[in-house]
Amino acid sequence: MGLVTGLLTLPLAPVRGTVWIAERLMEQAEREAGDEAAIRRRLAELQMLHDIGAINEDELAAGEDQLLARLNELRAGEAGGSHGA
Repeated sequence: MGLVTGLLTLPLAPVRGTVWIAERLMEQAEREAGDEAAIRRRLAELQMLHDIGAINEDELAAGEDQLLARLNELRAGEAGGSHGA
């Protein structure tokens, strides 16, 4: 039974792998949320995943939206901090 289940779910392996990669990327992005260079790297990685067909257009857009929001927050925080109160 394990062999049959394994064979039947084999076509889903790339999807599970892609989801795992995306989750790891998001976790790393969250850890490095304060680092603009890290956010730019994550954006490039998302684009690469899209280019190779690992993620679709919607997943790319969602990831970009999250990362760009973090980048904007980071920049807003830097702007607020550099002008003083």
